Parts: sequence; C-alpha cells; structure tokens
Amino acid sequence: MTVLSQSPAVQAFEAAYAVARARARATWALTALGLLVLFFASSYLSDFFKITQVTLSDGSRAERWIIPAGLPRLGEYLEKTMPSLSWANLGTDLASWFWAWRTWAVLLVETILIAFMATVFGVVGGFLLSFPAARNLAPNQWILWLTRRFLEIARTVPDLVWALIFVFSFGIGPLAGVMAIALHCIGALGKLYSEANENIDMRPLDGIKAAGGTWAQQIRFGAVPQVLPNIISYTLLRFEINVRSSSIIGYVGAGGLGQEFRTAVSLQEYTDLSALFVIIFATVMLIDYGSEKLRHRFIGLGVR
Repeated sequence: MTVLSQSPAVQAFEAAYAVARARARATWALTALGLLVLFFASSYLSDFFKITQVTLSDGSRAERWIIPAGLPRLGEYLEKTMPSLSWANLGTDLASWFWAWRTWAVLLVETILIAFMATVFGVVGGFLLSFPAARNLAPNQWILWLTRRFLEIARTVPDLVWALIFVFSFGIGPLAGVMAIALHCIGALGKLYSEANENIDMRPLDGIKAAGGTWAQQIRFGAVPQVLPNIISYTLLRFEINVRSSSIIGYVGAGGLGQEFRTAVSLQEYTDLSALFVIIFATVMLIDYGSEKLRHRFIGLGVR
C-alpha cells in the first residue's frame, strides 16, 4: 500500500483532486458571496431596511424599523376582517358573515367555469406548441425560435395585464377573463410540456422514423405516450392555479368573484373579504383533493 500510495500516478491524481477541490471551494465561496450581495442589494432597494416614523401610545413620534413598525398594523387589518362569532348565536353570526352567499355562489360558479374554459384552451395550445418548442423535437431552428418567443411573451405578461387588454377590446365580462387566463396558461403549460418533451427517450421516435413515419406520427406514437403522465399532472396543477387567477382578474372587470373583492375593498367591508377568502380557500382545497385522486387514477396508484 505504501508503494502504491507513493506511485507517480497516485500522486498526480491526488494533486489534481486537491486542485479541483480548491477550485470548487473557491467557486462556492464566490457564488455565496455574490448571492449575499444580491440579497442585501435587493433588500435595500425594496425598502427592507427603511426607517419610518410611528406614533407612540403617549402621542409622541419616534423612528422605528419598518418591519416591527408595520406588523401591528398588519395584525390590526387582519383583526378587522375577522367576524364576531359566538356559540350561542353561531347560526346567526355565520348568516351575517356570509350574508350574500347566493350572489357569491353564482359568481363562484362563474369563476370555476372561467378557469375551466381557460385551462381547456391553455392545454390545447400549450400541448400543440410544446413539441415544436422542444429542442429535440422541433422540425427546424426557425420554428423552435418563433414558438419559444411566443410562449415567452404569453407567460411573461401577467394575466391581470392581459385581462385589462381584453376588457378594453371586448368589454367587461367573463370572455375577457377566459382569454386572459388562457393566453397566459398557453405560455406556462407550453414551457412545462416542452421541458417534459426534452427528457423523453428518443429511440422510439427513431424507430418510427426509420419505418417511414412522418414527424406527426413520431410525436403521436413516440413522444406523447412518454409525456402523458406529466401532462396530466401539470394540467391539474394549472387548473388549480387558474381558479385562483380567475378569482382575481374580476377585479378589473373580467368576471368572477374578483368584482366582489373590489367592491369589498372599495367599501371597506373587511368581513366580506374574509368570507370571500374562505370561499376561495375551500374551493381550491376541494379542487386539489379531486385533482390528486384523478391524477392517481391516471398513473395507476388507485384511490386511497
């Protein structure tokens, strides 16, 4: 062992390993330092270290760090949204809290339908564009470049901005909401689907091509069966996200519960805000539970 450990080959390996380890440590240290600098720069630009003036209990003014100064106000705001509930009058209190439940129920159905329609259009568009957007499946570089740029534009612009554009173009209503969420959904799902396409095994496609299959046949019989479980998983997740999005874009007139959020904020009806939040939270929770069971059925785990 002593002779082996002192051989030129072992000594050269140990020297190269020591150099590689030193280089890796230096790279890690420089990366950590760079991230730390970016963190503090971002914190400074976002007013994380801002000093603000607050009014004390005796009426005097003092300077405080903005985080501890703002936390009491956050608690005060949340306290305003909490309804007064008691066991003795629980039914009456709940009825007073959800006083507009009939209107909210109709708007909730509208919100879910907006999300559903947008998801359908988003899945179709994202699915079709994901194959020319994948580097290993694109017919040529021009189609790859154009498809990727379109998907980037579609998902870079926030769905709320798309909603403003479509409300201006087509007027107030659910149509603007469907188009806004669908366009953003196409960009997001097209990106996710294309990344799944780039991880597939290319040998089935090569076999189909060698047998004389067209590009479309290679995609249909070689790529789609491999990515189908990922597509289902991403689709169900996106539907859940779209439900949340459709409950917000109504704030600019694109239909759904968002218009009730806007009304509650404008009139400072704080308990209405918490009631609407509970409705959205319960809806998303039920959708998440159903999506999990549906996904398990598709991938063969069964329902437990």
